[in-house]
Amino acid sequence: MVWTKPDKVGFDLSGAVNAFLLVYAALFPIVNPVGTAPIFLRLTRVLSSSERSSSAAAVARNSFLLLLGSLLIGSHVLVFFGITLPIVRIAGGLVVAAFGWRLLHAGEEPDDKKNTAAEAGESVDSFYPLTMPLTVGPGSISVAVALGSQRPAPGTDISDFAFVAGGAIAGLAAIAVTIYVCYRFAGNLMAVLGERGSNVLMRLSAFILFCIGIQIVWNGYSALVHSAS
Repeated sequence: MVWTKPDKVGFDLSGAVNAFLLVYAALFPIVNPVGTAPIFLRLTRVLSSSERSSSAAAVARNSFLLLLGSLLIGSHVLVFFGITLPIVRIAGGLVVAAFGWRLLHAGEEPDDKKNTAAEAGESVDSFYPLTMPLTVGPGSISVAVALGSQRPAPGTDISDFAFVAGGAIAGLAAIAVTIYVCYRFAGNLMAVLGERGSNVLMRLSAFILFCIGIQIVWNGYSALVHSAS
């Protein structure tokens, strides 16, 4: 008697683990919840601890759904509208760069504008700008779309594909959990750094975010030039 089922499950589990690691490793450096946590804390500085925790949970949930949609249907949407990934990178990179530039110069306006900004911060939305473009920007969306555009080879067993898809979705869930933990406990990190250290880290994170936006624009432009040549 030959038992083939255990080998089959072992293969499926191996594919699921590989998909999990691929998705998590590809998205974590781009989402970078550790680096954006100080910016999240600054944008939600007028919220109470419980409100900030709820906001962190909402951002994590929104990020998971946005990345899941990009992974599953992103490539189909781009094909439908005739949009290429390089164009998405250029347009989204400009948004990220503008957002990072604004954060970099936050706090340099007169006192009356500071008060207005603080009042506006009370109603900061969990989707914009906390989820997009701060947490899930065009870079991570492009990666998710690219990962989702990889079709299974012809003849691939449906159970194999289900296991791999499950591993990819689990990777997105792990990203969402990481976002929540980093944002939820951002205040603890800032308490250790102090006001001056927090300000320095926030400015540095904003500058890095600005540089990431410029890099995304450059990558999109380079891809366009390469495809045209």
